[in-house]
Amino acid sequence: MSVERVRDYLKNFNLDNKIMEFSVSSATVADAANAVGTEPAKIAKSLSFLVENAPIIIVCAGDTKIDNSKFKQVFHVKSKMIDFDNVEELTGHRVGGVCPFAIKEGVKVYFDESLKRFDVLYPAAGSSSSAVELTIQEFEKCAQNFQGYIDVCKQII
Repeated sequence: MSVERVRDYLKNFNLDNKIMEFSVSSATVADAANAVGTEPAKIAKSLSFLVENAPIIIVCAGDTKIDNSKFKQVFHVKSKMIDFDNVEELTGHRVGGVCPFAIKEGVKVYFDESLKRFDVLYPAAGSSSSAVELTIQEFEKCAQNFQGYIDVCKQII
């Protein structure tokens, strides 16, 4: 199971004890915020895209969405999310559980600037009924293949 791979991965950083598993869905930002008991903005959603036929993950605050013009400025291509049926094969996690931990080798991870306004964030932990509570410093340290921060999102109104 994907959450167990994430747990094993986070053991390397002594963060596996921060994983929360729920009896309810945490697949959407709203569901995750309800399950965790936090505001939706603090849910770190992981979005998977294809850039030059290679998968990438962009992690952004729960109250943002991709700004297509900013995406194109950074990656020099139009934003193209990975098709639902191919997300697990390309990233290592199913939709609803995509996170930057225990992912397929070579998948680059970027954090959107929108995350910097929070001290604590709640990304998924490999399943659609899990999350992990991390400080921004812990998150930066343990995100696999972390490439740095980019500015590709805008606030949802």
